[in-house]
Amino acid sequence: MGAQTSAASTAGPTAPGPTAAGSAAGPTAPEATAAGAGVGAAVGAASISGPQGTAVAEAPKEKRTVSLGTALALMLVGALGAGAITGVAVGQPWKNSSGSVGNALSEPAVNRTATDKEGSVEQVAENVLPAVVSIRVSNGYSVEEGSGSIISDDGNILTNNHVVSSAQQGGEITVLLNDGKEYKADFVAGDGSTDIAVIKLRNASNLPVMSFGNSDELQVGQQVVAIGSPLGLSATVTSGIISALNRPVRASGGEGGESSLIDAVQTDAAINPGNSGGPLVDMQGRLIGMNSVIATNSGDSGQSGSIGLGFAIPVNQARRIAQQLMDEGKVTQPMIGIRLSNNNRERGALVGDVEPDGPAQKAGITQGDLIVGVNDRVIDSADALITAIRARDFGETVTLKVTRPDSGDVRDVKVTLTEKK
Repeated sequence: MGAQTSAASTAGPTAPGPTAAGSAAGPTAPEATAAGAGVGAAVGAASISGPQGTAVAEAPKEKRTVSLGTALALMLVGALGAGAITGVAVGQPWKNSSGSVGNALSEPAVNRTATDKEGSVEQVAENVLPAVVSIRVSNGYSVEEGSGSIISDDGNILTNNHVVSSAQQGGEITVLLNDGKEYKADFVAGDGSTDIAVIKLRNASNLPVMSFGNSDELQVGQQVVAIGSPLGLSATVTSGIISALNRPVRASGGEGGESSLIDAVQTDAAINPGNSGGPLVDMQGRLIGMNSVIATNSGDSGQSGSIGLGFAIPVNQARRIAQQLMDEGKVTQPMIGIRLSNNNRERGALVGDVEPDGPAQKAGITQGDLIVGVNDRVIDSADALITAIRARDFGETVTLKVTRPDSGDVRDVKVTLTEKK
């Protein structure tokens, strides 16, 4: 993007290199990878540059089978070991309800009741799975796989742009529902800068629909459930917590693709290649985020799996962008009318230029100002400011906390967001 980048534009300052400012440096630093199409990504204030290309998505089927087989073998070994240990205890005589020596094998099975499932991952999965789909896009020489959420009963599907963007070049979209029904789908519209897209099933009706939550109300430590199709294994359910909020995550779009920047919800729920576009839901089964990016250990080869660092697009932003895509076929972002400087050694977003007659200039912001907060949110980088502004809507008034690099004084400046032309 050059030396300066607009805070209201679709991308922030160009990532400076393979190591993020303030993140783990050196060869052991984690890399971020798009969870569906294997897109290289970056995590942190500036970014941790991931590999270009689509190593995950383009891995041959044989390699996926080997990786999966190894994982299953390890699981089976663990299960056999557990059986050998518990066999000692099971083999001991015990008293049944009548007082005589009995055996567990002769006892009747205990059925679960409806109350056993209330508020459980099991209940969430039962309620949400019908509205989750597996997506496959084939263009004749490569296949992209991901997940999605049904957002209208006539077949609109919310997913990641990097999962379905190849459909614009003639790729065929096939969607598998949880009940086993298969549909062809058309690409409606997508936005690379936010990595959000909508596709539409052909000849679909009366479909189950995902219910929406409110990502503004999320709390760190809150329990969540992730659902998707990792490595092609549809309807896979994992659970965890929200590890962090408002995490700026920059992901490369692969070869020739547009870089995306999201204001991510971080989770430790296992998210793997193929989960991209799938839902992250709360314990009431409401959509609170769209799984998009995972971090992987630097230097790993082949299919990289979850290390407990997954990132989802907040549902409020995804919902607003999806509506724009369905209504207008494009996305318009809110802006404050400044360009940010890459030449910044301070924590915050350094104003490199101010647009004449823009919202920032009218509010009294000048070149050289350092923005360190938006409302109650701390801003420690240019990407943090960009994602904070993108999370708002046109016409909203936000309070910027502004200082100068050579001054400790902080002033509050109210700015009304306008539509980027």
